[in-house]
Amino acid sequence: MHALDVLGDPVRRRLLELLAEGEQPAGRLAAALRDEFGISQPATSQHLKVLRENGFARVRAEGTRRLYAVDTAALREVDAWLEGFRRFWDQRLDALATELARGKRSTAAGNAPAAPAEEGT
Repeated sequence: MHALDVLGDPVRRRLLELLAEGEQPAGRLAAALRDEFGISQPATSQHLKVLRENGFARVRAEGTRRLYAVDTAALREVDAWLEGFRRFWDQRLDALATELARGKRSTAAGNAPAAPAEEGT
C-alpha cells in the first residue's frame, strides 16, 4: 500500500494525531475512535495493523496491553516525496513574510495605513 493510500483514510490520520501525543494503549485509541467515528475495537485494530505494516506505527507489549507509538520511517518517506512540492507554498510564505515585514516598518515609521473612507462623505 502506498503511503498516501494509508494517510488518505481519516481514521488512520486521526490515529496518527493521537499517537503524535505520545505512546498510547490500544484500548484508549479504540475508545477515542469509537467516540469520534463510531467504529468498533476490531475496526480500530485493523487500522492500527495497516499503520504498523506500512511503517507509520510500532507496537510493544506491556503485560497484556499493547502500546502503540508513531514510527517516523514512513513519515520521513512522505516528507521526502513532498519536498518536490514545497516550492509551491514556500514562495507564498516568503512573500507573506515580506509583506508582514513591510507593514511593521510602515507602522513603526508612523505611516499607519489610512482608514478606508466612509461611503457618501
